[in-house]
Amino acid sequence: MSSPEKTPAQNAAQSSEKTPAQNAVQSLEKTPAQPSVQRATHGSVASAARSTQPAKHVQLWSKNFTLVIIINLLVFTNHLMNLSTFPFYVESLGGTEALAGAAATIFSFVAVLCRPFIGWMLDRGKRRAILIVGLIGLTLAPLGYLFMSVLFAVVAFRMLHGASLACSNTTTATIASDVIPKPRFAEGMGLFGMATALATAAAPALGLWLMSALGFPALFAVAAGCAVLAIVLFMLMNPPHIEGTKKPLDFKALFNADALPASAIMLVFMLTFGALENFLAIFAANNNLPSGGLFFAVMAVMLLLVRVFLGKLVDQRGEAVFVYTCNAAMLVAFLLLAFVPNTVTFFVAAILAGYGFGGLEPALQSMAVHTASEESRGSANSTFLCAYDIGIGLGGGIAGVLISSLGYSQMFTILSLACIASVVLYIAWGRHHPSSFTYKG
Repeated sequence: MSSPEKTPAQNAAQSSEKTPAQNAVQSLEKTPAQPSVQRATHGSVASAARSTQPAKHVQLWSKNFTLVIIINLLVFTNHLMNLSTFPFYVESLGGTEALAGAAATIFSFVAVLCRPFIGWMLDRGKRRAILIVGLIGLTLAPLGYLFMSVLFAVVAFRMLHGASLACSNTTTATIASDVIPKPRFAEGMGLFGMATALATAAAPALGLWLMSALGFPALFAVAAGCAVLAIVLFMLMNPPHIEGTKKPLDFKALFNADALPASAIMLVFMLTFGALENFLAIFAANNNLPSGGLFFAVMAVMLLLVRVFLGKLVDQRGEAVFVYTCNAAMLVAFLLLAFVPNTVTFFVAAILAGYGFGGLEPALQSMAVHTASEESRGSANSTFLCAYDIGIGLGGGIAGVLISSLGYSQMFTILSLACIASVVLYIAWGRHHPSSFTYKG
């Protein structure tokens, strides 16, 4: 390091003797590449970004990074507390499991419709405004469930919740992409995703406990409080200003083509997770198994272990190991729930599902975003999260129909096939695409 004021990454960037790979990285960061050029250089650029400096010498943690992780945790806690309990709320209002599944699909459909336009606005530099709008919506939606307790109104507020989630978590992911240093990008996205994964596992348990112990009013009040706290924390942030591009609205540019392989693989995998999030708690209650809250709590522990001890593997070895092992873990979890549902297999399935989701989600999100320039991070993140939403929404909707017509065992068996399809899609497309960390060019 030539001076105490400069990081190793800055010294490398300012060195008069740059390797071609380092020049490629610097060029990509300073100017938005044309699509054809960007695709042609993905392999060398990704390799250069990982090799310019040892990752351990680049500071990852900062005030902005820490706060955006906490905000993301609060956003997903707000969302998932309601997701796991919403079927119970629909039933309490006279609805059916099929209607609860349809509500999950509507929620995701609205989020998917909004995300491409949110990505376009983020690429124009509108980070702060979009996140504030989203967090306000996340505050209002649970209060709407509380004070407008009729099915039609509840579904309308569910749509507001979907749009607000799309604004919030697309923006937090994009801000995280802005503040994570490139040499530790996959590791940083894994730590950022740890908040998502932790909320995915712990928030349903918290929601179910609040619903059982204190009732729906307390549940919805806590969910709204999470969003209010996120607004307060965001006011303490000072994220980097991204000027963005003043490009006109172009429907062809709303989706990031280079994020499509990872997004499609994630969509198929999330069919399984949509079924778990929406119906695992009811399945457990109907089969005299331990509570759904305990299932998600065990998942939370496994998720933390995966993120803490395996988070650096994507930077070091690529996403392939997670695609194969995480899909295999979720496949076994679903088959255990389908054919041998007892207390032991219930918790084994929770461990396997925790590893499956905890490992695959950040690996594929890193794959989707790591080659994006500053001006296209919004659309890359929105493309990936669209797939995430579609997968959960379709998974919940399909699971509701299958449960109503065939029962839980057949539902778990049929949806387990999504894990096989996810691996096939990666082998046929994902690993051969320039966005893959293992792409050889």
